[in-house]
Amino acid sequence: MTTVLCVPQWQGSGAEGAPRLVEGARRAAELAGGGARVTAPVLEAPGEHRDGVRALDVLVENLRLTRRALDGIDDVVVTVGGDCGADLAPIAAARARYGDELTVLWIDAHPDLYLPHTVPTGAFHGMILRTLLGEGPAELVPACPLAPEQVIIAGVRAGDPVEREYLGRAPVRTYGVAELDEAVDGLSGPVYVHIDLDVLDPGSFRSVCYPEPDGVVPEALAEAVARLDHVVGAAITEHAPPDGPADPGEAEVIRRIAAALPVWNGGR
Repeated sequence: MTTVLCVPQWQGSGAEGAPRLVEGARRAAELAGGGARVTAPVLEAPGEHRDGVRALDVLVENLRLTRRALDGIDDVVVTVGGDCGADLAPIAAARARYGDELTVLWIDAHPDLYLPHTVPTGAFHGMILRTLLGEGPAELVPACPLAPEQVIIAGVRAGDPVEREYLGRAPVRTYGVAELDEAVDGLSGPVYVHIDLDVLDPGSFRSVCYPEPDGVVPEALAEAVARLDHVVGAAITEHAPPDGPADPGEAEVIRRIAAALPVWNGGR
């Protein structure tokens, strides 16, 4: 069985419309399928900007609450955010479970490799992957960080000098939009798949806080993830719909991507 874990966290985003991520998480969780749905009771407060990180106090508490929600789930988990920081506890749990055998496929228009104090807004979702790699805010760094060799970034087409400097020296495999198929070629598990919906082209999916032009079309993304083997966890994040009724076309995109994920239930 698969359980959808809804984490309606917004405080990790630096976007003006970040609170829309709460409704986006709830809508996407309803579309993601799964045998059960659990919502982590994360905080709604904006929090305090501390140590170069926006809402750090809230993010620390949200991490604790998400861990507690995960502890009560025995199934394979598909996490639905919220900002990308909602995936911190699930990926850390997968790393602890599968160790060095785990590969994290980070499908995102942005590499999310900032350090604290290098993001003008202090937005944690811009430093979440660097945190999982052991170099983020001390209170949020996992006990067992990922090694760079365990990470593949796919669909990336943005970035900052701080992030490019890291990628220039760390053995993180990186693929652009046109190389999405190459990113998944021969990739076998255990694999954790993180999907930030801003990897999609804005012409196909616009309800994100940080759209980037020239992105992946939904059909290509669904086909790529469907080719994966032994997916032990996944996440769909950063859906920020406008007020009003849901866009049926965008709803179908989320549904199709979620349905394509070949989550693996062996060993449970």
